[in-house]
Amino acid sequence: MRLLASVPYGRIVFTHNALPAIRPVNHLVDNQVIVVRTALSSGFSHSVREDRSMVVAYEADEIDPALRLGWSVVVTGLAYPITAPSLLADYGGRLRPWVQRQMDSLIAIEPTLITGTALVEAAAA
Repeated sequence: MRLLASVPYGRIVFTHNALPAIRPVNHLVDNQVIVVRTALSSGFSHSVREDRSMVVAYEADEIDPALRLGWSVVVTGLAYPITAPSLLADYGGRLRPWVQRQMDSLIAIEPTLITGTALVEAAAA
């Protein structure tokens, strides 16, 4: 979770129309929960609203392409819409949209499984 908190973007993997879908999103980590911002009209937001126990995967990484070193973290857990006005105000102020469109939905992911990979130099392994 510390590594996820160190980067602003990742990819959400979810089921949309019975098929796997992947979307880039920005996030923040708060008390072991990942919060992502998305458009209310997006497939991801719509899918989470329809299935309040939706299992998703979230992946973020930091990899240096020249050195081929870095890390990748995958979190699997339950996603749900954030509806509490105080949390909407708090997270909405801290998690600014990163694309030029209205991002009016906040989704929380409660981790149940966290895995990661470190890409290190052969001598360090």
